[in-house]
Amino acid sequence: MTSTFTVKGMTCSHCVQSVTEELSALPGVTDVAVDLASGGVTVASESPLSDEAVRAAVDEAGYELADA
Repeated sequence: MTSTFTVKGMTCSHCVQSVTEELSALPGVTDVAVDLASGGVTVASESPLSDEAVRAAVDEAGYELADA
């Protein structure tokens, strides 16, 4: 299953690394791809992810999940 989100506030490769690490730690996540230019984040997972879990992981990384 693949989900796409938009993350606000990422400006560099360290930002990408932080968001990738936090999202990768969520249960069932198998891959995370971040497009720094657009702020787009694609997450592949074994089962659906809750928006709350994704938002919490992005917040933990120090960034903001854009409302869909």
